Amino acid sequence: MKEVTRGQALEMQARFATDTNWDKLDGDVVQSVISLTREEFGVRFTAFLRNRAQLIVGEPKIVPIDRSIPFNPAAFIGKGWSIWRGPADGNGLTGVEDQDERSLALTQINLADIRLVTCLNDAETVVKGEEKQRRLKADSRVRLDAKIFQTFWENQALIPERFKEKVNGNTQFIYFDGTVLRDSYGNRYVLGLCWGGGAWSWSVIWLDGGWRANGPSAVLASNQS
Repeated sequence: MKEVTRGQALEMQARFATDTNWDKLDGDVVQSVISLTREEFGVRFTAFLRNRAQLIVGEPKIVPIDRSIPFNPAAFIGKGWSIWRGPADGNGLTGVEDQDERSLALTQINLADIRLVTCLNDAETVVKGEEKQRRLKADSRVRLDAKIFQTFWENQALIPERFKEKVNGNTQFIYFDGTVLRDSYGNRYVLGLCWGGGAWSWSVIWLDGGWRANGPSAVLASNQS
């Protein structure tokens, strides 16, 4: 991501002050914005600018995915993280990246088309992460990748409200299996989002662990690619 220059920041401030049609705004609404904490104001205005100053009213239907900057595990998670390469039983360092190429080709996503799937068979209450990966890859549906996860994380107003719903009273963890990650020890992980305590959080989960009904994967029908 290219760093914003001081000149660009100053020009943005000037245009905000001079180009905004203040006569069209309600004073009470403006005061409610002024009353926001500095942190909350920063989060909201940054999200607005990241969306190229396009207004989103209510829950959006179509979300743009900026593919000009690929997801960088080391920058997002920390040193030593990378995208898994090669087969699951390899060392993860050589070969083709373990990502769903159909998802990587998406430059926008219709939120109404996202499905949450558990991959549990009828008699199962839990499935191992690697087995879940195998079942997802055998399916025709598109596994949403880490860049789509990052888009949601950095623009949390875009996350569908249904992602907050509980399953059998348990908090949902929504996983993005279209990108498999590697830690510095050679373990395989995927990223997930969770709503709890009135806020979103994210995590990585080890594919050697188990998934239950409250740990679905976000996918699209195959014809969305």
